[in-house]
This record gives sequence, C-alpha cells and structure tokens, in this order.
Amino acid sequence: MKQKITPYLWFEQNGQEAAEYYVSIFPNARMINSSPLVNNFEIEGQQFAILTGGPHHKFNDAVSFMVHCEDQTEVDYFWNKLIGDGGKESQCGWLKDKYGLSWQIIPADLRKCLGHPDPEKAQKAMQAMLKMKKIIVEDLLNAIK
Repeated sequence: MKQKITPYLWFEQNGQEAAEYYVSIFPNARMINSSPLVNNFEIEGQQFAILTGGPHHKFNDAVSFMVHCEDQTEVDYFWNKLIGDGGKESQCGWLKDKYGLSWQIIPADLRKCLGHPDPEKAQKAMQAMLKMKKIIVEDLLNAIK
C-alpha cells in the first residue's frame, strides 16, 4: 500500500542536495527519484518529498523530526552527522541541520527516565536534561540514582 501521508518539505534552494544528504546519513535510506525541482526519498520506510521552491517559506521549530536512538552511540552518530557541516546545537536533544531543519535526537533511556514511576526521579531526569544540548545517557541515569 502506498504511504497515506508524506512529509513535503519546502527548500529555498539545494533540495536535491539535501535529499541526497539525508539519504547518506541514515543507513536504511534510499532515493526514490531525483530532479532539480522535486526529490522523493525514503528513510526507515518513511517517504519524504522535497520541493526546491524558492525563498517563500522558512523552516521553524514548529515542525521537527524525532530520531529514536537505542543508545549513546546512535545519539552521537546522528547528532554529529546532522550538526556537521554547518548545523547548530540547541537544547534538550534538539538541533538544526545545515539546511535549517529541526531534529530531535532522543535515546530510549530519556523516555524511560522522564517517565520514571517515581515522580522525584522523573523530575531529576528532567532537570538533568534541561542542562544538556546533546543528550548524554550516562548523565541522565546518574540523575535518577
């Protein structure tokens, strides 16, 4: 069955370059079709489209893509790839890539710590996270000990 909803991203310029960039970062990714105007690609079974449409719309933090990571190694990999070559760190696992698109690089342990059944420990995890840019799993786990 064809995917019912496809994120369609408006890029001012370099849409084809951006699509190829995203495909190069994610191991389970591929280009579907490519042209100077519209590019379709797939990451982990999710299809995306990029339109190179000119300077009419800009990205903002109202839309971001969350990358669910198993461990610190995965967090480090995606964080470094997406901020490399001109991306910008933000807070609490958020970043903007070199094209200005917002991403959340989130380890499984963050969800576990923030959802800890002991509210005091969950609050300690939240306080630890609020001090971080890239999420450091060891620091989260230490916060709830």
